[in-house]
Amino acid sequence: MRKIILSIFASLFLAIGINAQNIVKGIVIESGSNNPLQGVLVSLLNNISNQATTTDGVFNLKNIPNGSYIVELKLIGYETQSFPIELSGKTIDLGIILFYKDITEDQDLSLITITDDELNDDGGGSDNITGLLQATQDIFLRTAAFEFSSSFFSIKGLDSGNGKILINGIEMNKLFDGRAQWSNWGGLNDVLRNQEFNNGLSASNYTFGGVLGSTNINTRASQQRPGTRISYASSNRSYVHRVMATYSTGMTESGWAFTFSGSRRAANEGFNEGSSYDAYSIFASVEKKIGKKHSINFTSIFAPNKRGKSSPNTQEVYDLKDIKYNEYWGYLNGRKTNSRVKEVEEPILMLNHYWDISDNTSLNTNVSYQFGKIGNSRLDFNGGANPSPTYYQYLPSFFLRKGDKADAFDAQQDFINDGQIDWNRIYDANITNASQGINNAYVLYEDRNDDKQISINSILNSSLNDNITLNAKLEASTMYSKNYAKVLDLLGGIGYLDINPFADTSDQQQNNLLDENRIIQEGDKFKYNYTLVSGVISAFTQLQFKYNKLDFYTAFNISNRSHQRRGLNQNGRFPNNSLGLSDIINFTNFGLKGGATYKITGRHLLDANIGYMTQAPTIRNTFSNSRENNNIVENLQSEKIFSVDASYIVRSPIITSRLTGFYTYIQDATEISFYFADGIGGDNTAFVQEVLSGIDKKHLGIELGLEAQVTPTIKLKGAASVGQYTYANNPNLYLTSDVANQAGFDGNFRSKDYVSNLKNYRIASGPQNAYSVGFEYRDPDYWWFGATANFFSNTFVDVAPIVRTRSFLIDEDDLPFNDYDPELARELLQQERFDDYMVVNLIGGKSWKIGDKFISVFATVNNLLNQEYRTGGFEQGRNANFRQLREDKALDTPIFGNKYWYGRGTTYFLNVNLRF
Repeated sequence: MRKIILSIFASLFLAIGINAQNIVKGIVIESGSNNPLQGVLVSLLNNISNQATTTDGVFNLKNIPNGSYIVELKLIGYETQSFPIELSGKTIDLGIILFYKDITEDQDLSLITITDDELNDDGGGSDNITGLLQATQDIFLRTAAFEFSSSFFSIKGLDSGNGKILINGIEMNKLFDGRAQWSNWGGLNDVLRNQEFNNGLSASNYTFGGVLGSTNINTRASQQRPGTRISYASSNRSYVHRVMATYSTGMTESGWAFTFSGSRRAANEGFNEGSSYDAYSIFASVEKKIGKKHSINFTSIFAPNKRGKSSPNTQEVYDLKDIKYNEYWGYLNGRKTNSRVKEVEEPILMLNHYWDISDNTSLNTNVSYQFGKIGNSRLDFNGGANPSPTYYQYLPSFFLRKGDKADAFDAQQDFINDGQIDWNRIYDANITNASQGINNAYVLYEDRNDDKQISINSILNSSLNDNITLNAKLEASTMYSKNYAKVLDLLGGIGYLDINPFADTSDQQQNNLLDENRIIQEGDKFKYNYTLVSGVISAFTQLQFKYNKLDFYTAFNISNRSHQRRGLNQNGRFPNNSLGLSDIINFTNFGLKGGATYKITGRHLLDANIGYMTQAPTIRNTFSNSRENNNIVENLQSEKIFSVDASYIVRSPIITSRLTGFYTYIQDATEISFYFADGIGGDNTAFVQEVLSGIDKKHLGIELGLEAQVTPTIKLKGAASVGQYTYANNPNLYLTSDVANQAGFDGNFRSKDYVSNLKNYRIASGPQNAYSVGFEYRDPDYWWFGATANFFSNTFVDVAPIVRTRSFLIDEDDLPFNDYDPELARELLQQERFDDYMVVNLIGGKSWKIGDKFISVFATVNNLLNQEYRTGGFEQGRNANFRQLREDKALDTPIFGNKYWYGRGTTYFLNVNLRF
């Protein structure tokens, strides 16, 4: 088999054989059970060589230059051990090394817990950091995960879809939008500790990865730490209480291993008002060892969770209330009831086969099945007034614009004294209608996605000789998704009419011409109903070369991805293009990358990586309005991504640091947005789908991480990211709408083509500059304390592309406004830059060993000084032309000002843990 593999790759790769005599080997076992420990990271502090122990606890470092070294052995949950050695052309056998449980382990919860706590339901910002980076020991990435994530900071300014998340070698990024749904395994911190992280383009044994790297989470029962853990946590962030328990047997003499874990997280309200939290998590992993070469592991994960969402708001709203304000809730029967709740129930079942073909070759075959639902609730009101308390006609600014100070004062007082959804008024309207035999004015419904996904892959890892390792992977995934709106509650009414009242004719108002003027009840589907099918087949191969002075790798992947929509309704606005199958969209993509590490000395290293890849559009960016029609984005193309980085690394007993420069260029990206626009083609208002295509983006900057062990108990640390993330061209833009007879739209509800002048505008990806300085004190008596000061700058609002097209200056007669002022327009379109700010965080803990039991307390306080700061925001697209934007910005309080998210004020997290 090895000869066949070598013959296939002989034309692509050059194998250079260099033999070295220096070898360091040993066996790691647990002190309590005497069982071998797999996954212990064995490394040389002043050399890049490293290795993880095998299932038998064995490690064998080869080809090490002569010299003095410190061998370091690390595994989460155990005390780190170090051994000084002197190599001069010989083999050093460290023998059996006993690993002892670390009673200070809970310091690492600082990273693991934020995957639960900092998740952003819809923005996809902070989950990029918290999930992706918790497995690494790199000081910059750890700082980004713990210190920067609450500010919506993005590594290299990139979306989280550029990083790959795997569980047992199976990719968990969603086919719909390319992002991992971290809440599918939230609350299972104890069993997610075994992770292998690969930064950026660096080589991974499991996947080609993305520009942001990859993380493989290993849930094998035999590799979970044996014992029992019970913990309680309290916080005022997302949830208030969390209880978690885990039990693991380790590998028994009969060849079985079992791990079970469960948790409960709950809050009536988190930091933001009305943001309820209700989540359970259940985990089971069972492994059977079959002989010496085979092992089968079954993993099941079920983590249902419900979260009350919180709203972005204009500055007017925040000034009248405060940064905790949330428009989505109101009192119902004396309780805060959120109208917008995200509910996720997507169990994961996984079967893994591990085959050690020989001492040098292994084959891992994996199958997973994920199914379930995601629901996002909201109010619909085709027969009533807008129920949102922040609807622009209810706020003081609306009346001030008309010079009506009396009504403005009344609106101000009403909003200050209440300013929430009036559930009683909604029920009264529906009950009144019902008493007269009239359909509902309001209904509570949810947008539903019921997905089923099957994935299968095989991963081959083979050491071809002492210097060369081959990694290869074949995988296939297919997803079937049902998408529809479902009535949750009639809110006291007798039925709801399934129409779009904003359309012009009776036929166009019908959401389904196959069942016109349908009166729907609780549990019924309405508004839209369609399915999506998406599949991907891919192959990946990689060769890694390791020598005395130089390590390098090269990798290649190829994939084919397809998407198709099937409409189950015949939409009245699109009667000829909504029912039935769309065209099948196919994309063939590839990626090529390579990198090298040059060892100047054992303590000074140079590392560089370069890659080029193409990436198919996700389903989300393939159909311009999948809820209503089969229209595919015009001139749809795969993204082209070029990325390069170079690093200087220092590893010494006192100082560890990494300085990296990076550059990433993305071409032909596509983005689709949905919003109400005022002033399209003059003074018209329409709900539009904005299709932005051919987008180029440029990401460049530097990263620095530095820590210094100045005394045995005190460590100083610092990190910095200085970036510039901009649009690199002027992309194409067109609008679609489902409302006919609007100026600017043709008979197919499509606007003319525009060019959006976005070049050199900043990409809204959180702070583009972030800095952190801090210290850590670790007492020999097992208590520790740390503090950091974090500085953020260059955070920009997300600009509205439509107002940067020719549409912005065109009147209804398709000619420029006669009062258009280019200088004033330039000022109006200036991108808003948020104020710089500083956040101080504290962290600490204490551990005790009582007999064979371990008790620990861990706590953090974030934003100690209660600094108010904006983490992000976006321009509203409602002021879509020059005159409207000019009039709105001339007001002291704009009606359609930018909407913002604010960071949390002072928050805490406290965890108490018992292990035995």
